[in-house]
Amino acid sequence: MNVKQIAKLTGHKGSIYTIVEGSEPHKVLSGAGDGWVIEWDLMNFETAKVVAKVETNIFSMAYLKSKNWLAVGNMFGGLHWVDLNQKTDLKNVAFHEKGIFDILEFDDHIYTVGGDGKLAKWNIEAQQVIESIQLTNTSLRSIDYDEFGKRFVVGASDNSIYFLDNNLNIKHKIEAAHENSVFTTRFVENGTKLLSGGRDAHLKVWDLNGNFENIDSQAAHLFTINNIASHPNQPFFATASRDKMMKIWDSNTYKLLKVIDVIKFGGHINSVNKLLWSNYNNWLISVSDDRTVIVWQVD
Repeated sequence: MNVKQIAKLTGHKGSIYTIVEGSEPHKVLSGAGDGWVIEWDLMNFETAKVVAKVETNIFSMAYLKSKNWLAVGNMFGGLHWVDLNQKTDLKNVAFHEKGIFDILEFDDHIYTVGGDGKLAKWNIEAQQVIESIQLTNTSLRSIDYDEFGKRFVVGASDNSIYFLDNNLNIKHKIEAAHENSVFTTRFVENGTKLLSGGRDAHLKVWDLNGNFENIDSQAAHLFTINNIASHPNQPFFATASRDKMMKIWDSNTYKLLKVIDVIKFGGHINSVNKLLWSNYNNWLISVSDDRTVIVWQVD
């Protein structure tokens, strides 16, 4: 496997916590502790621009392509609705009592998970909560959706993984899935398997056909696994960690293929917080506490 750094992008003045695809595959949006959303053009790295500003740390984002809007989650539980056409804040709704750690768009709604243990479903047109559920009294860290099994999965700081149907009914719960908080989950293999990573630095694989058996577990990093991202069309995935490293794994065998670090590849010098495997050139994009966005080619 070959790894090449394409670009290291600077401009943020705070830790970068999130990155999403924008209006076109070659445009990406990053959100950071400086409250800025910066749009980067992967076809021309020199044309970066600040497209939105909020008053506090940005923890999560979702780009709503049909409207050219952004849903921006901040560290205090507020959800900012930003119209990128007009470059204005439509509304800021303080629903969650603590930070919004992840946002998912699905079926003309968005779903947020927060530090207050709540999962909320939002009406996009009205920019308001239409339903919420208290899953736990600890933080909810991540949310993903399985198109094949028609279910949500939520990773939580009570060490559990929750599975919910489209009506937000809890259908299954894996208790003590990790020794500490579950920070990230990702459905793979057409929803038959689930990857999970957490504060215990372990990467786990769950067989979802039947009894939700843990079929693989390994100490994948030195510290917290913050995020997992799957390649758009190849059988491998990447993990990002507080240990400053990214690792590439085989999706079929769950074996380690490559370690991307600062010494060999000029990688990040602080925690790697989020990954985006772009549809543009299949580039892997990473963001970090070191305030940089790095674009990688992985063959």
